Amino acid sequence: MEKVRIHELAKKLGIPSKKLVAEVQELGVKIKGYMSSVDEDTANLIIQMLAPKEESLSIETEPKKIKPEESAETEKQPISETESPEIPAESAQELTKIELTEAVTVKELAEKMGKNPNEIIKKLIQMGVMVSINQVVDVTAAITIVKDAGFEVSVVYLEGEEEIQISDDEPSHLVSRPPVATVMGHVDHGKTKLLDSIRNTNVASSEYGGITQHIGAYKVKLKGGDVVFLDTPGHEAFTAMRARGAQVTDAVILVIAADDGVMPQTIEAINHARAAEVPIIVAINKIDKPGANPERVRNDLAKFDLVPEEWGGKTIFVEVSAKTGQGIDNLLEMMILEAEMLELKANPDRPARGTIIEAKLHKGKGAVATVLVQNGTLRVGDPFVTGLHYGKVRALINDQGRKLTEAPPSTPVEILGISGVPQVGDSFIVVSDERKARLISSIRLEKQREGGLRKLSKVTLEDLYDLIKKGKVKELKIILKADVQGSVQAISDSLARLSTKDVQLKVIHGSVGAVNESDVMLASSSDALILAFNVRPAVKAAALAEKEKVDIRKYTIIYDLIKDIRAAMEGLLEPTYKEIILGRAEIRQVFTIPKAGAIGGSYVLEGKIFKGSKSRLLRDNTVIYEGKITSLRRFKEDAKEVATGYECGIGLENFNDIKPGDIIEDYELQEVEAKL
Repeated sequence: MEKVRIHELAKKLGIPSKKLVAEVQELGVKIKGYMSSVDEDTANLIIQMLAPKEESLSIETEPKKIKPEESAETEKQPISETESPEIPAESAQELTKIELTEAVTVKELAEKMGKNPNEIIKKLIQMGVMVSINQVVDVTAAITIVKDAGFEVSVVYLEGEEEIQISDDEPSHLVSRPPVATVMGHVDHGKTKLLDSIRNTNVASSEYGGITQHIGAYKVKLKGGDVVFLDTPGHEAFTAMRARGAQVTDAVILVIAADDGVMPQTIEAINHARAAEVPIIVAINKIDKPGANPERVRNDLAKFDLVPEEWGGKTIFVEVSAKTGQGIDNLLEMMILEAEMLELKANPDRPARGTIIEAKLHKGKGAVATVLVQNGTLRVGDPFVTGLHYGKVRALINDQGRKLTEAPPSTPVEILGISGVPQVGDSFIVVSDERKARLISSIRLEKQREGGLRKLSKVTLEDLYDLIKKGKVKELKIILKADVQGSVQAISDSLARLSTKDVQLKVIHGSVGAVNESDVMLASSSDALILAFNVRPAVKAAALAEKEKVDIRKYTIIYDLIKDIRAAMEGLLEPTYKEIILGRAEIRQVFTIPKAGAIGGSYVLEGKIFKGSKSRLLRDNTVIYEGKITSLRRFKEDAKEVATGYECGIGLENFNDIKPGDIIEDYELQEVEAKL
């Protein structure tokens, strides 16, 4: 872009150079003197602001330097600093409140306010923002301008807490849509086999030559209606989507092997489904096996309030065999029946909205994603935004490998034409034009560079009292992990008794073992606290908790745990201590030395091990010992510290029951004042 000197502008405007320099500096343009240069767009803006009303001037270095919209606007209306178009009285009343979006241009902002675009441009220049009529205005700057003009303002975003509402459809426009089901359950109970059986049955019934391709979801066509199945790796992916604000599932099919019964992951799946507040249909699989005992499964699940309908409960139980196909048709019919009871509806006559189910980078196709359309109809050629990326739908491919021209609600399709690979759980939104999509994408990328997209703040124990008083917490959800089942039950009962009229305490998941990534994702999606009693979070889980801003509280005494929760609810929480892990070492061999006791021949995995520091010994992520490191040696010499990658001998204070494979953590405590 060519540069224009200030003295050339002064000559064109017919005013002294010094006067022009002063006026341009007042507009917020940084120049030193009349020999300074500005780019062509800035020059045209200065001319628009300072030219006499009866003149229409511009820099004419080459043809078509000014954008068509600008020239049209200039021809349509003389430039004015004070005048604005007349607005009818009725319109003026409607304009008392203005709604802004993520990507509003100068022209759109002027139209919303009923102002001349040049007035908006001048205000922005005075704020130090150089824009043309078709450029996007930063939301903060737009809000300032709108408020200064005396309007009320509200901002709607395509992502996050203030998401555009989709419940404004007229009831007459809504039609029934197929249900979306996620299959969950314990490992080796036949989830994948059941999905394959359903999918193969559907392919066999379709026209010859249909090739099923894996797109993460597929639609089964039945006489009574269609059913969509999500083929996720398990409840971790299901909850990961919920953590990103994507509620895609209408029902959960819980698969339990008739010859095995309720297992730890079965219980996790039940808790994840309940946290999502979706109905559960139980599929008792492997009934063809000799040791099958469906009645035992029913009895076990009744303990978790999943009572069969034949016993007077509300849970649908279906006996199936993924191997022989027995009961599959009955299971699908039950899904259709559940859908009728849920009265699932959507409006196909609007721009599509959906959720990313899967995404990958294909060598030949580029970025490819599977979208579950949840509302509206997606068509080839539609411009869209998804997460940080944008694009235009080049092709729609269903799970049979066939190309479609459009995809109505509750249809999973693979799409081509994305600028990058989105994340699973990202929202997918069709916008008015590709230019708008590109602008929104660029704004989100900028936000990410500045500190990430907006996130909902998570509940922490320190802030609990304030949140209760503000009415933001009516139910405190807790995930409880402990070393033994007896502790889980005792703590759950004690916490239940702490419930008050202001806030109910609810343990949404309690189990034995270390805090894992699945627990963190459930806490993130449900806005819950994690309480770890005599267990530690796994390394990856701790890192994920920090990323997702999930509060994990660690305790070794039940009284302290209950006391902290009660104090937090009453706003009397005492100063807490933040634990800083200094290092981790693995014991690889045990030596017994006279007078010194058991010494662990160790390898430092990360950080540093310090002599005299606080430490704990972990066995299978369960705390076995807490105390001090009394002895630290490198070869035959005493050492004050040993860094990552080095071997050393570690002795613990008054503790000799160490074994190869144990992990020693050393740490320090930093006092953190409670926030009230």
